[in-house]
Amino acid sequence: MADNLNELYSVKPDEFTALRTKLAAAAKKRGDAAAAKQISAARKPTTAAWVVNLAARNEQTRRRLTDLGDRLRAAHAAMDGERIRELSSEQRRLIDEVVRSGFAAAGVNDPSAALRDDVVGTVQAAIADPEVAARLGRLTKAEQWTGFGEFGDTATVSTPSRPKTQREPKPARAEPADDTLDEARREREALRATLDAAERAKAEADDALTERQADLAAARLRRDDARRRLTEAEEALYAAEDAYDKAKQASREATEAVKDAKGRLKEAERATRRRSS
Repeated sequence: MADNLNELYSVKPDEFTALRTKLAAAAKKRGDAAAAKQISAARKPTTAAWVVNLAARNEQTRRRLTDLGDRLRAAHAAMDGERIRELSSEQRRLIDEVVRSGFAAAGVNDPSAALRDDVVGTVQAAIADPEVAARLGRLTKAEQWTGFGEFGDTATVSTPSRPKTQREPKPARAEPADDTLDEARREREALRATLDAAERAKAEADDALTERQADLAAARLRRDDARRRLTEAEEALYAAEDAYDKAKQASREATEAVKDAKGRLKEAERATRRRSS
C-alpha cells in the first residue's frame, strides 16, 4: 500500500488520475478492498505540493527538516536569541537546498514567482509544523505556517535592542514604516491565500475533468461494444431465419416425399393382392 501511494505521489499531476485508477483496479483485482478504497480516495496534488513531495522522497531530507524543527522549537521555548539566530541561518540554507532539489527532480528550470513562493512556504511549514512534516511525500496542496511569531519565517531573527543613549537619535517615522510593512505582509498573505484557493479549485476541476473524460471514453467503448454485439446478433438472427426457411422447405419436401412413398406403397400392395387372387 505504502509503495503504491509513494508511486502515485511521485508522478506528474497530469498523470495522477490515470495511475490512481490503475493502482486501485489492481488492488481490487487482488482482493485488497481496503487498499483500493484508500488509493481511490487519494487527492491529486497541486504543482507546488508535487515539487515538495519529490524533494521529500529522500528519508534523510525528511529527518533533517524534522530535526531542525525540533531544535528551533526548543530554542524559541528557551528564548535563546543566539541559538535562534544560528538555527535561522541553517534554516535558510536547508530550505534553499530542499527547494532546489525539488525543482530539479520535477524538471522545472524556471519556476514562476508564485510557484517558488508556494514551494518555499510549504518547506517552511514542514519545519515549523510536525503535522505538515508527517505528510511530506503525500502533500496535496501548498502549506503555510500560520502559527505565532516568526518561527516559520526565513527572515533573520532580530537581535536585542542596544541600550539607548542620549546621543542616539530616534528613527524618524518608524511607526508609519512598520504600518506599511504590516499592510504589505497582510496583502501578500491574502494574495497567497487567494492563489492557493484558486490552485486547489483548478486542481479539483482538472481532476474532475480527467475523470469525466475517462467516464466518457468508457461509455463510448461500451456503446461501440454494444453496437458490435447488436450487429453480430442481427447477423446471427438473419442466418437463423435463413436456416429456418431452408429447414421448413426441406420439411415440406420430405412430407411430400413421405406422402408419395406411402401412395406408391399402397398401390404396390393392391397390385400384389390382385395377382395372388
